[in-house]
Amino acid sequence: METEKKERDSFNSRLGFVLACVGSAVGMANIWLFPYRVGQYGGAAFLIPYFLFIVVIGFTGVIGEMAFGRAMGTGPLGAFRKASQMRGGNWGEWIGIIPVIGSLGIATGYSVVVGWIIRFLAGSVTGSAFTEESGEYFGALAQNFGSVLWHVIGLGIVFICMAYGISTGIEKINKIMMPIFFILFLVMAVRVFMLDNAQEGIMYMLKPNWEQVAKPETWVYALGQAFFSLSLAGSGTVVYGSYLKKTEDVVESAKNVALFDTLASLLSIFVIIPAVFAFGLDPASGPPLMFITMPKVFQMMPMGRVFAIIFFLAVLCAAITSLVNLFETPVEALQEKFGFSRKKAVCVVAVIATAVGVCIESGDNVSIWMDIVSIYIIPLGALLAAVMFFWVCGSKFAREQAQMGRNKVIGKWFEPMTKYVFVGLTLLVYILSIFYNGIG
Repeated sequence: METEKKERDSFNSRLGFVLACVGSAVGMANIWLFPYRVGQYGGAAFLIPYFLFIVVIGFTGVIGEMAFGRAMGTGPLGAFRKASQMRGGNWGEWIGIIPVIGSLGIATGYSVVVGWIIRFLAGSVTGSAFTEESGEYFGALAQNFGSVLWHVIGLGIVFICMAYGISTGIEKINKIMMPIFFILFLVMAVRVFMLDNAQEGIMYMLKPNWEQVAKPETWVYALGQAFFSLSLAGSGTVVYGSYLKKTEDVVESAKNVALFDTLASLLSIFVIIPAVFAFGLDPASGPPLMFITMPKVFQMMPMGRVFAIIFFLAVLCAAITSLVNLFETPVEALQEKFGFSRKKAVCVVAVIATAVGVCIESGDNVSIWMDIVSIYIIPLGALLAAVMFFWVCGSKFAREQAQMGRNKVIGKWFEPMTKYVFVGLTLLVYILSIFYNGIG
């Protein structure tokens, strides 16, 4: 066991760890899902409950998953097993399979979307994305096996990065891609603010519709969005936590992750929503907002082709860093369970993800696949991780692990907020996600 610990890779710095966690959190949930949720549920009316839930979850769930992974020195498979051993059993490993499957499943579906992003980026560079109506252009990609080449290119980028390990692969790619994402989206935001009528979109996000705030559905979707935006699934954050040194402050790290993830979400809506308003399009157009509505915006915008390149390059950076995190969970599980080398584990996951991903490109299978995984598996993984750490391991153990590496003593809020409020909210997310046929 001692040898395994010495050989285990780790992050070289707190900055590298935080950027990797931000990279895992900042992805399609922020750029694709968040803007159309904001558009559907009244702009500022959606942001009020969303910010409330981000504060609650950021100071409980993110701390919990980071500390859980670091305490056990392994991902969900090993962490759940060790937690159950603290209660005299070995049953935890079987439960730990659930977040591993969830992470692999959602990553496989997202990889198809990454292929679409790469195709739009290439089409923006060549100009082909502007030679036809955006709905038809996207429709050609979304048809049966319409983007296999681009899909495989995306997976190739992800797995090549992962093969280099934590400090020389994952940490470095996040240190490069996350700053690029924020810089490019800031450039986009400045340009969009200069468009005529963009201020209508800005006011839409700043002035609440109190009738919409009063609707339970707004709060339900805001709660689900907060969970998915912070990448709480009992998988990726647990794994990244397992690579974190004992001297690092997880409370401070969790605060930074929640902060930068929220900034990324705000940047996304302050680019997309004002642009949509500026050209008289529908902010509540739903899932096509990024792939159909935004290309229409670029077609009408002066120098639109240049800004389309900037936009899709920024989106690609966010998507790649999220995929790296999602695929890291099954890669680490193979290393933990079977003793695979990192490169062998990456190759096995790459083969599975490519084979399944290409199969679900057919027809509407991507949408069905993503619904099943995001509704039934991802929230369950978050719930199980919370129960295992805060209840099975116990409040005393959870506090000790969260306190490790921190000079300032964690307040008395920790036990009630983690054991009851966060676990209760996680259970609520799982129940409501099924009831509403998918809140994320």
